[in-house]
Amino acid sequence: MRISADSAETLALQALAWLAGNDELLPVFLGATGASEADLRARAAEPEFLGSVLDFLTMDDNWVMQFCDSHGLDYEMPLLARMSLPGGAQVNWT
Repeated sequence: MRISADSAETLALQALAWLAGNDELLPVFLGATGASEADLRARAAEPEFLGSVLDFLTMDDNWVMQFCDSHGLDYEMPLLARMSLPGGAQVNWT
């Protein structure tokens, strides 16, 4: 299953808003990416940055579950969205 780039960007913006509202996880995201809160606002429209948001979110199944549960999404949606954004093509090493 593939989703459109527009739908992927919308989901990633929802994930960014969810991270920004999470007082425990936001500092982890900022520390892991080196982004500042100003960067979040300035780069929120960039598909590459939104891909990094989904890269971070999909690092932990618990984060994915919490985000998806809060938005009524299937658990595979963040990864499907990531695959539709720049740099998200699935690599097959075999």
